[in-house]
Amino acid sequence: MLSIPHMVVLFVLVLVVFGPQKLPELARTLGKLMAEFRKASGDFKGAFEEEMRTIERQAVLNERKKAESAAAAATVTAPEPATQGTAPGTETLAAETDSEHRATEAPVIAPVAEAVARGEEQRIEEQQVREKSETAAVSTHAQDAPHDQQPA
Repeated sequence: MLSIPHMVVLFVLVLVVFGPQKLPELARTLGKLMAEFRKASGDFKGAFEEEMRTIERQAVLNERKKAESAAAAATVTAPEPATQGTAPGTETLAAETDSEHRATEAPVIAPVAEAVARGEEQRIEEQQVREKSETAAVSTHAQDAPHDQQPA
């Protein structure tokens, strides 16, 4: 960066080269150029940040879709092999053992959407994802409740 003595020397040199009549016009032009440069760099920074947010949103949506497909695959009831607690001829269903484990699991908490203006298509897609996750949570809760016990 330039120090004060360097700036004084530079000012005197510009004054000698261009003269006192052109100096105000040169200063105005330089000020306009600096303002345009700042505006362009601000626009570039804003566009870059918006693209990064879009990429992050897409990554979150992809992770949600993968988690939903993994949850759907996990709910498929397949017979498990007999263990020490069961007789060799009997098999237990995965859904029966999963419902015992789900009762102790923590609830799933969905992230809050960012407060950023979005397009109509993106809002519809996010609403569909939320509705799917809510229906999955309701069906999971219904599976967790024991059917043979009376409510108190």
